[in-house]
Amino acid sequence: MSKNFSIVKISGSQHMVSVGDKVEVNKLHAEEGKKITFEEVLLRRKGTKVEIGSPAIKDALVEAKVLEHFRGKKVQTLKYKAKSRYRRKMGHKQDKTKLEITKI
Repeated sequence: MSKNFSIVKISGSQHMVSVGDKVEVNKLHAEEGKKITFEEVLLRRKGTKVEIGSPAIKDALVEAKVLEHFRGKKVQTLKYKAKSRYRRKMGHKQDKTKLEITKI
C-alpha cells in the first residue's frame, strides 16, 4: 500500500481518502457542483512519509467536489413488549452527500 492518502474529519466522522475517491458522508450544506475544503486533516501519508496531527495537521487541506445529495438505504427498527400485544415498526432514511476528492 504505497498510495498517498489522508484521514480527514467530515461532518463528525473520520474518512480515509485519496485523490479520485468517491465518499458518502452525512449531508453537507453545499450546492451540487461546488468545491469545498476540509481543514481538519488528522493524518496524511505521502510516499513513505507519514504526518500525524495532534489533533489536526496545521496547513493541511483536503479539497472535494460535491457530486450529489441523496437519501441512504432505509434502516428499520422494531419495538416490542412481551405479553402486552405492543409492536411498533419504524424506518429511517439518512440524508447523505456524495463527494469526489480532488486534492490532498
